[in-house]
Amino acid sequence: MGSSADTQVFLRSVRLFRNVEGPELGILADSLRERSLKRGQVLLREGDTGDEMFLVRSGSLVISKAVTGRVEQVLARVGPGDFFGEMALFDRSPRSATISADDDAVLLVLDRATLAKLTEVSPRAAAAFFESLVLIFIERLRASGDLVAEVTRWGLEATGLDVETR
Repeated sequence: MGSSADTQVFLRSVRLFRNVEGPELGILADSLRERSLKRGQVLLREGDTGDEMFLVRSGSLVISKAVTGRVEQVLARVGPGDFFGEMALFDRSPRSATISADDDAVLLVLDRATLAKLTEVSPRAAAAFFESLVLIFIERLRASGDLVAEVTRWGLEATGLDVETR
């Protein structure tokens, strides 16, 4: 288990926590708990319910989605400083993908109850965290919008339709 001071040093290097001030960062570091995974271990499965988000401290994980039958499509690999599962902090919808350890990994975990407590104890720390999270959400949303446009354009070109803008 890393100390709170070690966790703060790590969080300082993570984009999600870059704008969080020192005292608030300490409160956030104390709010996170560690979870270790062995290579190949499944953290969560598509369709599971949960109320935690995860930040990769070390190692790497694979995000995959069932395509058909037993076929899984790898969507992404995540490593130190990356986070996932954040939507579960706000809604209780089923997990949208399966996450498993690509190699031994250590995660920092923040759950809904801890975030609610953090919001009470230190509204400033919670506000800084939420602001960073929203900015990253917006960036991800724009990227997925661009991807949808690209896939649509590719689909139209594949059907032979003229997609040139005039």
